[in-house]
Amino acid sequence: MTNRVYNFNPGPAVLPEPVLKEVQENLMALPGVGMSILEISHRSSTFENILNETIENLRKLANIPSNYKILFLGGGASLQFSMVPLNLMPPKNKADYIVTGSWSKKAVKEAKRVGQVNIAASTEEENFKRIPKQEELKLDPDAAYVHYTSNNTIFGTEWHYIPEVGDVPLVCDMSSDIFSYPFDVSKYGLIYAGAQKNLGPAGVTIVIIREDLLERSQDSLHTMLNYKIHAENNSLYNTPPVFAIYVVGLVAKWLLNLGGLEAIAKINDEKAKLIYDAIDNSNGFYRGHAEKDSRSKMNITFRLPSEELEKKFVKEATEQGLVGLKGHRSVGGLRASVYNAFPIEGAKALVEFMKDFQNKNS
Repeated sequence: MTNRVYNFNPGPAVLPEPVLKEVQENLMALPGVGMSILEISHRSSTFENILNETIENLRKLANIPSNYKILFLGGGASLQFSMVPLNLMPPKNKADYIVTGSWSKKAVKEAKRVGQVNIAASTEEENFKRIPKQEELKLDPDAAYVHYTSNNTIFGTEWHYIPEVGDVPLVCDMSSDIFSYPFDVSKYGLIYAGAQKNLGPAGVTIVIIREDLLERSQDSLHTMLNYKIHAENNSLYNTPPVFAIYVVGLVAKWLLNLGGLEAIAKINDEKAKLIYDAIDNSNGFYRGHAEKDSRSKMNITFRLPSEELEKKFVKEATEQGLVGLKGHRSVGGLRASVYNAFPIEGAKALVEFMKDFQNKNS
């Protein structure tokens, strides 16, 4: 195939075309290096420069304060479900978790292996159609931390406020909306995110941690599970995911060239509005899963009048180059994932298809 389809997959997800072209052009040999990024040593000055420049550009994009460390780790966000409690829960051995979807449920499961988990709020009984309001949160002021998931890829909901948790450190899994809008890093004790939705390819997880919390990492922890060790070694204790970090660096430059997080937020708002307007103006032919005040700008979930029509929609959309629209089995229906690099032309193409499909099938 010579033409690229519109990739609505929830992750690994679409990457910016300028980034893909630069990777392609320099894959055989990095300029001035004479070898591929796939071959260079993680101990080389070339890679250390790439790593440090990537850290500085991420810091610049999100105004990350100097008292926060940026780590690049393996194991995906799923490993962070364990690393967070192992490092941060002792000695209190209890933490608050806000449950708004499948990934926060999995985080709870791993945290319970370490200590006591208080479910501060959950919308599971409503099939995760909404985000809980601040007044619903039943928080323990003596908890080691409060954990939540900012965007829920499966159910299509997103937090549009940062929960107030007092003096307790706030921990957030931002895997599916990190760097898609400006956010105040200083409100958090720790942020983690798999890169494969908004920042790069699969294979690297970004952890942003306030330095004082590193003192909670005990020497008794297994070395590779210890945040403090990774911070002291600038993510180079072992061989890191060199290629993935390189691409994250290119994506960070792309975001800066666009105008930063304020600029990408405007683009993301426009893409989401196009699709949600098509849903809301369809006279009930399309029905959104999430409540309107909890809607995600990254993952737009909706249903059709019947499962047969949903299957037909996915088949015909795929034939027209609109790929990856099938919803997760937990929700059914359709899901359009429109992360940072997803082009607005793709959102417009989907809307036109939705209108045409409705006219032919309603």
